[in-house]
Amino acid sequence: MHAYLDFEAPLAELEGKIAELKAIAGPDSAVSINEEIKALEKKAAKILADLYQNLTPWQKAQVARHPDRPHSADYIANLITDYTPMAGDRKFAEDNAIIGGLGRFRGEAVCVIGQEKGHDTQTRLKHNFGMARPEGYRKAVRLMETADRFGIPVLTFIDTAGAYPGIDAEERGQAEAIARSTDCCLGLGVPLISVIIGEGGSGGAIAIATANAVLMLEHAIYSVISPEGAATILWRDSTRAKDAASSMRITAQDLKKLGIIDDIIGEPLGAAHRGREQVLASTDEAISRSLRAFGAMPPDALKQQRRDKFLAIGRDL
Repeated sequence: MHAYLDFEAPLAELEGKIAELKAIAGPDSAVSINEEIKALEKKAAKILADLYQNLTPWQKAQVARHPDRPHSADYIANLITDYTPMAGDRKFAEDNAIIGGLGRFRGEAVCVIGQEKGHDTQTRLKHNFGMARPEGYRKAVRLMETADRFGIPVLTFIDTAGAYPGIDAEERGQAEAIARSTDCCLGLGVPLISVIIGEGGSGGAIAIATANAVLMLEHAIYSVISPEGAATILWRDSTRAKDAASSMRITAQDLKKLGIIDDIIGEPLGAAHRGREQVLASTDEAISRSLRAFGAMPPDALKQQRRDKFLAIGRDL
């Protein structure tokens, strides 16, 4: 059973009751119990549909951070074959917040890079909750430069609250590493496709998402700062994150209108964590469309399209 979010309380109560009735009901149970279960399941499905039909920006932020949502490692495991992970930045250390390597997408060679949050306490600590240090971005640059050298398209999966803000990261040149990674994205002569699968936070996301095509899952979020961070700056009160989220245009729908992302990947009813296979298949198809669109473009045209795309953001507002 999935963890329920705050706004899903009515659904949690109803599905809990259904589970209790199913535990009571056996092969010899009264017909009335089975009929009641069916009626409750129908009611639960309607509540779920109603809840997800009109999510607020803050509710979408909660969904984007859901612990059961598929992570970068899940997309790589399901969409990439012959995957060979590559580690280290060749300068300081390995950073598990960013995973990546070489493999095949639908039979074609690709370089894949993803921000990995982890799915339980042990893996979250190992991956530092998806918040990369400078060595993570330098590893990403190393992988992208390798792909560029051999003419291999690059796929990136974005899921981070932001770059790690610790003193050690700042001492090793966090801002410089992010800037160089962003610059590397802009200079690639191969297609770069980015997918925001959960939370796209600040420069930590942009560093590997300055792409020819930026795709975004329906209930993901993408912003210059987290709602909590914005609330702390604006009102000195992080508990007003809900108000900040409502004003920041962080949803896929708003960002598509603003021209910041290129396409929205639909999620199943109840979001990605309730239909992993469906969202993986939809993402597979969306990536394939983008690769076909940019696969035949020469290097100079790819670079120019990427630069023009980002320079145009905000000009017509």
